[in-house]
Amino acid sequence: MSRALSDRRDQAKVHHGQEELLRQRLFAIAMGYEDGNDHQSLRFDPGLKTAVGRLPETDPALASQPTLSRFENRVGNCELRRLSDALIDAYVAAHPAPRKVIVLDMDATDDPVHGLQQLSFFHGYYDQYMLHPLLIFDGLTGFPVAAVLRAGNAHASKGAAAILKRIIRRLKHAYPGATILVRADAGFAVPAVYRLLEREKVKYTIGLITNDRLRKRAANLVIKAERQFAKTGAKQRLFGSFYHRAGSWQRSRRVIAKVERLSRGLNTRFVVTNILESAAGIYDGIYTGRGDAENRIKELKVHLKADRLSCTRFQANQFRLLLHTFAFVLFWHLRRSLAGTELAAATVDTLKLKLLKVGARVVQSVRRILFTMPRAYPYQRLFATALQNIRQMPLRC
Repeated sequence: MSRALSDRRDQAKVHHGQEELLRQRLFAIAMGYEDGNDHQSLRFDPGLKTAVGRLPETDPALASQPTLSRFENRVGNCELRRLSDALIDAYVAAHPAPRKVIVLDMDATDDPVHGLQQLSFFHGYYDQYMLHPLLIFDGLTGFPVAAVLRAGNAHASKGAAAILKRIIRRLKHAYPGATILVRADAGFAVPAVYRLLEREKVKYTIGLITNDRLRKRAANLVIKAERQFAKTGAKQRLFGSFYHRAGSWQRSRRVIAKVERLSRGLNTRFVVTNILESAAGIYDGIYTGRGDAENRIKELKVHLKADRLSCTRFQANQFRLLLHTFAFVLFWHLRRSLAGTELAAATVDTLKLKLLKVGARVVQSVRRILFTMPRAYPYQRLFATALQNIRQMPLRC
């Protein structure tokens, strides 16, 4: 991350190096202190000082809130692009080649605003003033691959094709021969995305907004489901597929139809795909898995407060979004270090509470820094396991 950022300050007058500033901000976000004002007291914290690379008792305090604010606001577009590339580098470093299948789950989320942030606009669907981040995760491992901030009135698919293009080409270079699959909801059902994925020979399953033309094509399935429901009184779930060409499409594409007849009525869903497997296999075995990305978004927004984008400058808020995303990467590695334990699938909040929010006494001597933790700490074994495994991880890209 530090290599991706330029430091134009007079180095002879610098008291807080760029890597120190990144560590201070990143570790504080991971611990639940996302507000810059928290650093007015955190800058003296012996644990944070040690993590940043300073001696807890004798070295000067860490950066103040104004210093961190200046740091966030000096980042420009070129640096943000390099930081986004650094996130992909971190992904590749965490997933060694070769790989047979890569699944990318793409989704948009809302970030309500309560101030005068640049490019914050009213969005009719969400009925609020907001910014509109686009997030992409690995659908198999949960690792974040992209976090791009957009204007509040942007359509869900805005910029999606260009972002995917950069990511896919980087992944093809890192994992030659791997099959790449993209999953997304109906917000991304636009021709530009289809054309890109087909040109790049990438598999996809993307939801479609239900309309009268699609309902008409699925009419036979609906009739069959209604008959079986009337006969048995039990829930009916049927699948079918057909080739369909929407008015904005240059050619026909395969559409999967799912028809459910429930006691409360009919539920019909459609998915466009270029995969030639059974309709039920595509819908249940591939497409519905994208729902887990909602859990990753919840962790990022709720557990790590990635929606605290309160800077005035749009670029500063994009930088903040990336900082929170890299904090998520730290927890991804922490979770991986706990493989085989009861915390292997724990949420960010659980990991934070059980492994990081631990009181300790910090003692600095000439030769070492000693953290004395309570004997009654109930997760000592898990803490030791995580620490031992993290020491063996090549965390740097």
